[in-house]
Amino acid sequence: MSGTNFTLIMEFILLGFSDLPNLQGFLFGVFLVTYMSILTGNGLIIVITKVDPALQTPMYFFLGNFSFVEICYTSVTLPRMLMNLLTQNRNISVVACAVQLCFFLILVIAECLLLAVMAYDRYVVICKPLYYPLIMNYKMCVQLVIGAWITGIPVAVGQTYRVFFLPFCGSNKLNHVFCDMPPVVKLTCGDTFASQFSVYADAALFALIPLLLILGSYVKIIKTILKLPSTTGRYKLFSTCSSHFMVVILFFGSGFIVYFRPKSNNSEGLDKVFSLFYTIVTPMFNPMIYTLRNKDIIGALRKLTLK
Repeated sequence: MSGTNFTLIMEFILLGFSDLPNLQGFLFGVFLVTYMSILTGNGLIIVITKVDPALQTPMYFFLGNFSFVEICYTSVTLPRMLMNLLTQNRNISVVACAVQLCFFLILVIAECLLLAVMAYDRYVVICKPLYYPLIMNYKMCVQLVIGAWITGIPVAVGQTYRVFFLPFCGSNKLNHVFCDMPPVVKLTCGDTFASQFSVYADAALFALIPLLLILGSYVKIIKTILKLPSTTGRYKLFSTCSSHFMVVILFFGSGFIVYFRPKSNNSEGLDKVFSLFYTIVTPMFNPMIYTLRNKDIIGALRKLTLK
């Protein structure tokens, strides 16, 4: 492409919240407390789902794995954000950016698929209770979790290679809080249509399809619950599913706004805000959502603290 200023960029500058110079210390404190709460809350869920005999069921097996994904998922982005805020050094090498993006994509896909698996588990236990022990046996649960983890690896590696194989031109300033796909693609030159199309195609495949499966499961769950004669039984089952559905709305809602919202020159600030929802807010509220509405987990926490 004649006339295009291709440059060999060796590092990016993550602008993050550089437009708020007077709030750097405050933001560092907020994100540090948030990260500690994410590690503590999700770590507690992992521990109690492993050690409490009453929680040795598929639902809590998936919840423990989901909490582990949340910890890994947050640890890919938040420590770097904290370092940038503390040192004011926002430089990140192209290799480090590619590694961060690759792991981020792997964990995003794993989270989407695990949320779909958890919805399927609720569907089986409510709509097919007699077959539940047969369908959701230990082997099946392990296979579903492993599948959620490894499915995204080739996709993430391929997407990362495709994007970073393109030349970068002009500015090396990445107007985001971490190396996410849309802002990185925006800095590339040449024929970016194929890369942009593959980004949205994979987002549709690994986010939209799991979301549709989740919604389909809940449609069948709600139909089954409404047929129950007991009001108490209906309330109990709705309460069991509501925590998971709240996490789904938080995670998928903010993710779809970032990836599928019409872009404009003034949308980068909003993208940063909404990206914090699915990278920080959901992992932070996940333990609270599941704990406050779950008597089994509250009981397990009490037993753990009294030991």
